[in-house]
Amino acid sequence: MDEEKKPLNFIEHIIEEDLANGFSKDQLRFRFPPEPNGYLHIGHTKAICINFGLGEKYGAPVNLRFDDTNPEKEEQEFVDAIKADIKWLGFTYDKELYASDYFEQLHDWAVQMIKDGKAYVDEQTSEEITSQRKSPFEDGIESPYRNRPVEESLELFSKMKAGEFPEGAMSLRAKIDMCSPNMNMRDPVMYRILRRPHHRTGDKWKIYPMYDWAHGQSDYIEQISHSLCSLEFENHRPLYDWYLDQVYENDKVRNKQREFARMNVSYMITSKRKLQRLVAENAVTGWDDPRMPTISGMRRLGYPPVAIKNFIDRVGVAKRENLIDIQLLEFFVRETLNKTATRVMAVVDPVKLIITNYPENGEEWLETENNPEDENAGSRQIPFSRELYIEREDFKEEAGNKFFRLKIGGEVRLKSAYIIKAESVDKDENGEITTIYAAYDPKSRSGSGTEESLRKVKGTLHWVSAQHALPVEVRIYDRLFTTPQPDAEKEADFMEFLNPDSLKIVKGFAEPTLAEAVTGAPYQFQRIGYFTKDRDSTAENLVFSRTATLKDSYKPE
Repeated sequence: MDEEKKPLNFIEHIIEEDLANGFSKDQLRFRFPPEPNGYLHIGHTKAICINFGLGEKYGAPVNLRFDDTNPEKEEQEFVDAIKADIKWLGFTYDKELYASDYFEQLHDWAVQMIKDGKAYVDEQTSEEITSQRKSPFEDGIESPYRNRPVEESLELFSKMKAGEFPEGAMSLRAKIDMCSPNMNMRDPVMYRILRRPHHRTGDKWKIYPMYDWAHGQSDYIEQISHSLCSLEFENHRPLYDWYLDQVYENDKVRNKQREFARMNVSYMITSKRKLQRLVAENAVTGWDDPRMPTISGMRRLGYPPVAIKNFIDRVGVAKRENLIDIQLLEFFVRETLNKTATRVMAVVDPVKLIITNYPENGEEWLETENNPEDENAGSRQIPFSRELYIEREDFKEEAGNKFFRLKIGGEVRLKSAYIIKAESVDKDENGEITTIYAAYDPKSRSGSGTEESLRKVKGTLHWVSAQHALPVEVRIYDRLFTTPQPDAEKEADFMEFLNPDSLKIVKGFAEPTLAEAVTGAPYQFQRIGYFTKDRDSTAENLVFSRTATLKDSYKPE
């Protein structure tokens, strides 16, 4: 039986309809147009997956075009980070392009618009322009410069370009309709004066195009067939089309803008301005802090790219915004890691366990599987000795029948090793247990095939040989915020909802194989969680970050 076909989303319906109406498939071209003023976040992954996913579906090229029209906020660092994020997610773009590639053409088109009476130089301040726009429920007030002679606007625009005026002295505005109910059509600014160096063009330009002017025209230059953006730009579409009308030639592909709902995830924020503030105020260690909702942060935390893409696929493409439960994302992370993470043993809150009847200088190497979910993962050897570390919470002097871990007089199996029985403890002056003493059954070694090895006990504990233990720093990450929508409260500062327990650092021990751990590779610390080696690691201090806990009650619908 053929696998049931996945229904088309509304964007795919638009494309299929265009193809049915005669649009040539070989003219399909998409783009992902980030502004390099920060790192990409979880919300951007949706736009990335939509655009590149359509490229893969239709065998169409996808451009990476940086919207670098604001030199005040843009840096090469962000360009490099965005390219790394897209590569990590597994996508390949056709061309790397920049809005700044088109500054000359945009300028020339703007000059032609002035000549055609479609644009004018306005000497008012931005505050005056804003006040004259009024509201959607009342007519705007025309600028006193709206009908200035064409030659005068041309001369002033040329002087703006030459850098003869200070910032804010004047701007170039499109002449559209000051009475339009759509505020974007009320003579929008096309160019402003910015006497700032650009990360690619240096000091060449003293004027820079506004987003609405540069965006659609860049799409047209690149012959993008479907310009897909988030829902916040829906009311910009009439302006997008109006600008396109001014330059469109009948033998070209006429690009069309269509909008989809942004993706909001609980316990995360996706405002670049607010993410910038977290970094600037040292609430986090940087843009790639594992608690950040940035792609680089999620990569550093150990999220597999396929898990993020599966999450985006499940969320789907919608026309209405909603809040996605972070537990759905975490579900896909666990599902992926369960299949791919190498199982290792580590103890994050250690207490010493001495096996009294094991030879004092004894040592043996035991075989254990790397991943029971992957039959091709193989096995490895781990050392066993008289003195071990186990988790402190895995032992109680006295416990009821429902406590299936170690207790005085009780038996457990040590993972891939022997059955032991606890006998006594040592304590310090505060009553804290410092050492547990136990006896082992030498015939009960896992996998030996003896009758004793087949004996069933209810508890199995992970452990680390003290003689061979590898000291590790373990970073236990939790959600950065204490509330699902930290920026929803208009009367409160979102910083008030920072989780003081979003990071806990503990010292533990791990099996010696982790000395060869690869930065970013997934590991399951058995019975604790999923971890990855952090880039902060050194030969003297290995650092592992918790990617996710082992289990959650959440079940996706």
